[in-house]
Amino acid sequence: MKSALVFCGANKGNHPLYAETAREVGQQLGQRGIRLVYGAGKVGLMGEVAEGALQAGGEVIGVIPFFLRKEEVSHEGLTHLYVVDSMHERKIKMAQLSDAVIVLPGGYGTMDEVFEMLTLAQVGQGQHPVCFLNVNGYFDFLLQQLDHMEAEGFLKPVHRQLTMMASSLPELFQKLEQYEAPPKEGKWIKL
Repeated sequence: MKSALVFCGANKGNHPLYAETAREVGQQLGQRGIRLVYGAGKVGLMGEVAEGALQAGGEVIGVIPFFLRKEEVSHEGLTHLYVVDSMHERKIKMAQLSDAVIVLPGGYGTMDEVFEMLTLAQVGQGQHPVCFLNVNGYFDFLLQQLDHMEAEGFLKPVHRQLTMMASSLPELFQKLEQYEAPPKEGKWIKL
C-alpha cells in the first residue's frame, strides 16, 4: 500500500475521540510512508487527518472542487492540491491517486464517497480495499444494515466481503496490508 484515501467528516462530531483518532490515522500514515489522499479540507476530521500526516512528515494530496475552495475550506499547506470542477470529478481523481480506502466517521459526503467505491468494486470497475475504522461504535448500525442487505438477498456474500471493519489502528493497517480481493462476480443474482 503506497497511498491511502481517507473519507471522513468535515465536522469533528460530538465526541473528542473522533478528532483524536483522525489525527492518529494521519500520523500513522505519515510514519509508515503511506501517502494520504483526501478531500483537501482544513476543517473537521479532514483537517485533523491532514495535520496528523503533515506533522509526521508525510505526503498529503488533497482534491477539492473549485466551489469549496472558494468557500475557504481547503487546506492550503498540503504537499499537492488538485482543484477540480465537481464533486464527481473529485471522487474520480481521489480514486486514481490511491490504492486503499480508510473510512472514518462522517455524514452524507463520506457515505456517498465510500459507497461509490464499493459499487465500483461490486460491478468490477475497482478493487480498492475498503476498511471502516469503527471509532466509538460509530459504524455499528451500518454494519447491521449491510448484514441485513445480505440476508435479504440484495447483497451477495462475496460483495459483502468488500467492506472490512476494524476497531483499532493496528487492526486497520493489518487488514489493509493483508487484503486479497474477492473473486470477481457479477452483481446480479441469477434466478
